[in-house]
Amino acid sequence: MQTEIEERIGAGGEGTELAVASPWALACLSLSTLLPSLNTSSANVGLPEMARFFEAPFQQVQWVVLGYLMAITTVVVGAGCLSDILGRRRVLLAGIGVFTGASLLCGAAPSLGVLIAARAAHGMGAAVMMAVSVALIGETVPEARVGSAMGLLGTMSALGTTLGPSLGGMLISGIGWRAIFLVNLPIGLVNLHLTHLYVRPFRPERNKVSAQFDKLGTVLLGLTLVAYALAMTLGRGRFDVGNIALLLAAGLGAALFVRAQARTASPLVDLRIFHNPALSASLATSAMVSTVMMAILVVGPFYLSRAIGLDAAVVGIAMSAGPLMAALAGVPSGRLVDRFGPARIAAAGLLVMPVGCLTLWIMPSTAGALGYIGGTVVVTVGYALFQAANNTAAMAEVGPDQRGVVSGVLNLSRNLGLVTGASVMAAVFALASGVSDPAAAPSEAIARGMRITFLVAASIIVGALVVAIANARMSPARQIIRA
Repeated sequence: MQTEIEERIGAGGEGTELAVASPWALACLSLSTLLPSLNTSSANVGLPEMARFFEAPFQQVQWVVLGYLMAITTVVVGAGCLSDILGRRRVLLAGIGVFTGASLLCGAAPSLGVLIAARAAHGMGAAVMMAVSVALIGETVPEARVGSAMGLLGTMSALGTTLGPSLGGMLISGIGWRAIFLVNLPIGLVNLHLTHLYVRPFRPERNKVSAQFDKLGTVLLGLTLVAYALAMTLGRGRFDVGNIALLLAAGLGAALFVRAQARTASPLVDLRIFHNPALSASLATSAMVSTVMMAILVVGPFYLSRAIGLDAAVVGIAMSAGPLMAALAGVPSGRLVDRFGPARIAAAGLLVMPVGCLTLWIMPSTAGALGYIGGTVVVTVGYALFQAANNTAAMAEVGPDQRGVVSGVLNLSRNLGLVTGASVMAAVFALASGVSDPAAAPSEAIARGMRITFLVAASIIVGALVVAIANARMSPARQIIRA
């Protein structure tokens, strides 16, 4: 395998080449995965301080986080497609540059409006970094090590989520809220320099270079995703006329997007990729699993603080157990994928996750916080196994000239799952608790709501497992996936 790769590199055929794994190149891709996740969780910690500084209500300040997440969701597919057309290193360098520049603007923002706008630009740069990093794995490491590399990126994402609250808290207490953005500057500049030096250029095929970027498709998809995200996030899981109108607008936008993609010669998303049953199954299961993972973030703080009575500091420690375990399990999960194949490891992850959900259904009522932590650890270990395997399988289903857009669609399915979970699982929790506002519910109602929520979560994962098994049996490409 190594000799074959070296020969292909020596031949100079950059359109189809694979590069020998470089530790520095993997470091660049790891930083490009770490920074976006770090800047999601660290900004959450700074919201109270920003509200005091700008003398603004929480409903306005929360857009510092929502603007960032919505920008990632709406841009990630276009970023992947653009990298297929223009070249991945070039687009990644641009994304790191936008992310780093937006960090400076966030840290120097004179008003809340400027900060929210800068955070939207921040999210655009983050979307490019997330999408292109996954797509570049195929050109950075040999095929036999793709699973390990995917596991490493999963570790970086989980590590960013874990470190964000503690790092953000230290920076805010020592320097102020602006420091959580300004700390990105030296890291971003180092990443920009290393990427320029060590990430090999990937020259797209001529037909991709001559293709026109689908501006209409990009606008339609962006507006559709904004409408959907607003429908899912406004009202905290309670739908009214405004939410329904936004959801209908998202449906209309999706229909217009599909029609536009079918009619253009250079679509943003080639709809034929969804004819691949293995890839479609990967995207569907990714969205379902992400919906369940959001249940931990939605229900956890209420249960730990209201039902058990833990203070905020202990709640933060308990909530960090899951991401920490995901960070520790990421690289071993990738190695298991390389050894046993993505299909088996994805199925193993989908078997482990319902066990964790059922643990959260049973154990906390008898074991308290330790039962909750134990359940979340089991769920996140299963999630780490699934993520490494699912990402590897999805990228193996397409050629080098489509890895960017597929990486974008894969990230989009995950983000849509998180957005949907924030609404659906919150609605399940509120309904199961029997109160309109869980924040004011008695501890018994909170405990009952949590048990029912994770019972529903377990059923969703079982559904994802059924999809994966059905695909493994019916897909013509199943032998490729299992290889």
